[in-house]
Amino acid sequence: MIKRQKSVISQLILHKVGNKFNDTKNAFSESAVVFDEDSYQLMLPFLLKPFMNLAESYRFDHHADINLNELYSYSKQLFADESLFIDVSKNIVKHLYEQSNSANIKTGDVIVVYFNDVEFNDVLTSAIGIFKVENKLDFFQTYLQDGSYDVAVQKGISTKKIDKGCLIINYSDEQGFPVLSVDNNNYDAQYWLKNFLHVKYANDKNFHTMTYLDLCKEFAGDILKKEFGTKEQGNFLAKTVDYFKENDTVNIHDFKKNLFETSVGQEDLFDEFKKNYENDREMVVLNQFHVSELVVKKQKQKFKTEIKLDTHIQIKLDIDAPDAAAEYLENGFDEEKKMKYYKVYYNEES
Repeated sequence: MIKRQKSVISQLILHKVGNKFNDTKNAFSESAVVFDEDSYQLMLPFLLKPFMNLAESYRFDHHADINLNELYSYSKQLFADESLFIDVSKNIVKHLYEQSNSANIKTGDVIVVYFNDVEFNDVLTSAIGIFKVENKLDFFQTYLQDGSYDVAVQKGISTKKIDKGCLIINYSDEQGFPVLSVDNNNYDAQYWLKNFLHVKYANDKNFHTMTYLDLCKEFAGDILKKEFGTKEQGNFLAKTVDYFKENDTVNIHDFKKNLFETSVGQEDLFDEFKKNYENDREMVVLNQFHVSELVVKKQKQKFKTEIKLDTHIQIKLDIDAPDAAAEYLENGFDEEKKMKYYKVYYNEES
């Protein structure tokens, strides 16, 4: 989604956010951080790396007027005038504080960053990063005292992953600023994305590909597995992934022809499930859209194709080999043992 090779931190400031519910207060810095070379070289990839391979992006939303979305308004101000950085960063923390409406919301450090030369869609542009550090790790600090070395336990920010973060890209199209988000402490699904950022999925090929693959995954698990068994579930998922890999554009009629041509009754079940899926989520799943290769690569890892048996044996189907299960795996019923069975054909063990 982004490239960070040329990116630079123009300004970075650190504040503390409290919890309105517990009446813990915010604490603000009055000046930006001044880096030494080592800390800068560690900080830049730490902040931007989580966004490198994100498939999904968001756009700011508001039911009445997009200008009433606080983060959209603050971003627009800051992109227009970077000299407002410190004041805007404080307003961002105040807005985050207002979303802490329960004891579950954690206090923490808030890092606000203004980046330059972030590459997005082959364009170098600026970006605003907002990061919340909720958990700190214990580490040993060694020190010299009275001629001997000793150790003390201190708490610090782990450089392994960000608890919560978003990147707002100064790349406005008809949908507004692209917003990328990560949340590794997802204890409240509403707090970060909905209440603080107030965003919705971008209307692009990433979203449409992700939605259709999610539809297929749920159909396979909720309908095919129950009606036809785990083998048919895995076979459908493998064929789905193969179709998305082989086609630049999904057309629902072509998709159903490829997947249900030899499966009696499954197409009607799919149509009914799709209708219920759309009604439950109050959305429309497009019948034709361009495929996102990045989303296919990421989403197929979530497809479960193991056949787990009560005899403590598991058969794992290869999601990238859609015809293998139909050609080399048979199931039936043994009258003598009164048990179901799978028969697997192969040439050699690998």
